[in-house]
Amino acid sequence: MTAEVKAAVYPPPAEDEGRDGLLGWLLTIDHKRIGLLTIGTALLLFFFNGAIALTMRAQLAQPNQDILSPQAYLQFMTMHGTGMIATTITPLALGLGVYLVPLQIGAPRIAAPRTTLLGYWFYVAGAIMLIWGFLTPQGAQSGWWGYTPLSNSMYTPGPGQPLWVAGFFLAATGMILQGVTTLWTILRLRAPGVTMMRMPVFTWAQLVTVLMVVAAFPALLAALLIIVIQRFDPGLGASNAWNFAYQELFWFYGHPVVYVMFFPFVGCVAEALSTFSGRRFFGYQGTVLSLLVFATGSMAVWGHHLFASGQEVNDYFSLTSIMLTIPAGVEYFGFLGTILGGRLRYTTSMLFALAFIPQFLIGGLTGILVANPTIDYQVNNSYFILGHFHYTLLAGSFFGFMAGFYLWFPKATGVMLREGLGKLHLVLLVIGTNTTFIPFFFLGMRGMPRWMATYPSGAGFTTLSLISSIGAGIIGLAMLVLLWNIYVSARFKKLAPPDPWRGQTLEWATSSPPPRFNFNLAYPVPKVRGYAPLFDLRERARGEQARGEQVRAQQAAEGR
Repeated sequence: MTAEVKAAVYPPPAEDEGRDGLLGWLLTIDHKRIGLLTIGTALLLFFFNGAIALTMRAQLAQPNQDILSPQAYLQFMTMHGTGMIATTITPLALGLGVYLVPLQIGAPRIAAPRTTLLGYWFYVAGAIMLIWGFLTPQGAQSGWWGYTPLSNSMYTPGPGQPLWVAGFFLAATGMILQGVTTLWTILRLRAPGVTMMRMPVFTWAQLVTVLMVVAAFPALLAALLIIVIQRFDPGLGASNAWNFAYQELFWFYGHPVVYVMFFPFVGCVAEALSTFSGRRFFGYQGTVLSLLVFATGSMAVWGHHLFASGQEVNDYFSLTSIMLTIPAGVEYFGFLGTILGGRLRYTTSMLFALAFIPQFLIGGLTGILVANPTIDYQVNNSYFILGHFHYTLLAGSFFGFMAGFYLWFPKATGVMLREGLGKLHLVLLVIGTNTTFIPFFFLGMRGMPRWMATYPSGAGFTTLSLISSIGAGIIGLAMLVLLWNIYVSARFKKLAPPDPWRGQTLEWATSSPPPRFNFNLAYPVPKVRGYAPLFDLRERARGEQARGEQVRAQQAAEGR
């Protein structure tokens, strides 16, 4: 390796090299630290927003309860929805990319690291604003979509709604900045040999994700500006044109963001399945094409959220929504093809990936149902929609994230999590998730609206609501097991080797945790000849060993 090549692959120390302590983390330009900050903050907010959800489920466990007033319930609902989407699942998805993408493509750093860090601080500022607005006596009560004129000063006076707008705006801006730098890293900083069609499935999932962020998130910023304008001039709140424009802009963001909160976790599941099946991911090229088609199609279906408004061409949006099942089916075909015939190892990561497949399928199939306008008219704004959405995000995306969490935790920290506690976490989460959200579908078909703060005893909702609330408590218990696992693993450390799972992608070729610039002379970037380079190296080594044994056997036979 020439001095010039060494300088390119292993840059000189950066200004934060060796800076330890809190300040070193808060001002870091190391993409791994920025990614961990983003993921860690999102997980903390998951517990906060989850506590809000548990309070709402306690309110609805029995009829005629007054734990929360109707106004407070709407504030809790708005914070839970906005918080989970804007400050939890989206940052988890993009934070994984900030951490992993440079490692997987053999890059020493992320593009524009200071911009990436700025994105994190915008996100933190947005989360603080949202929580601040939630804690005010007159917090935002407009739902996570903030429809005008409900977000107008005549309906939601006080500082809560403006703080909601500011928080949502800042959090989305932070995700745009992180998405742009991840995109630029993929396009410009790949190591020699890492062509586009040699990138891992996870990196491809991140690529289509950040393309949607760049294309769709600015529409949210424009929509939020409409709220600001209407609050300065309340008379505009009566304008149907302005209100319609808000809905169109919001859902142009609101539907792609579902896939932003989905595609990275498809990548997590793909990496876990291939790693613990001992096979390259099946149907790689078809999956890459399906991700590109899926991302493109997701930008063309936003209007199905407005079927009941009578403002859209329902046939077009229904057709385009249903057609998304084709690329989704290709991805599922890749999942199943990978595990069939593989040498399966049932680690916690693998079990989370396997649980993801049927649970997200429920979310997808119910999505096809509501893509039919006739059905959507019946279930719109009912608990059926809540069941569909939660099977998409919690039963699907969050399970995919946990598959990645257990897979890459040793790489990021150098410490192994306890597999026994991990499997207990999985079992409790599967039970809690399905106990909570299956009743939502039946409650929706019985007519329970999603904004209902309480219900009378004779409404027919009591038993199913109680079952759902018990399930929510089990989810909370499952997450406490996760915290206990992290604590025990950190307190009684079992150090992780560079490649504890026999992984297939480049991040497993370096130390655990990786050095400052990901690879060094002790852990150089391996030669890349495919999308599973470490698997390829092991296959080549086995082949050479087999040929060597054959030659030695032949020589021994000739000697006799």
